[in-house]
Amino acid sequence: MKYLHTMIRVSDPDATIRFFNLLGLEETRRMESEKGRFTLIYLAAPGDEGAEVELTHNWDPEDYGEGRNFGHIAYRVDDIYDTCQRLVDAGYTINRPPRDGHMAFVRTPDNISIELLQDGHLDPAEPWVSMPNRGHW
Repeated sequence: MKYLHTMIRVSDPDATIRFFNLLGLEETRRMESEKGRFTLIYLAAPGDEGAEVELTHNWDPEDYGEGRNFGHIAYRVDDIYDTCQRLVDAGYTINRPPRDGHMAFVRTPDNISIELLQDGHLDPAEPWVSMPNRGHW
């Protein structure tokens, strides 16, 4: 058995791709189905193309809701503080800041929870230590 990908439905593919690009993922392939009226976009971290995220965009508008039973997608990052700062600078809210220098949560434009994990722990640093949690993660 081999892991292939995690699929999430997205309402705005360009906004979601920009979000994942900030994390360091790049588009690896794309498929459009005129008959099925959907686009599949695959993203992966360079060098880790075997672990993809599949963005499914259905061309006909749908309200997907927020299905918390999905859980989250997790990524190990090189520097959790730099990654979180890039996201904040781009206008995203860090829902669970990396106070411990190890773990943070942020949400995609479609409200999918993304867990960011530092390999090991960085020393606690501001502004992350005193930043409050922002909603559910």
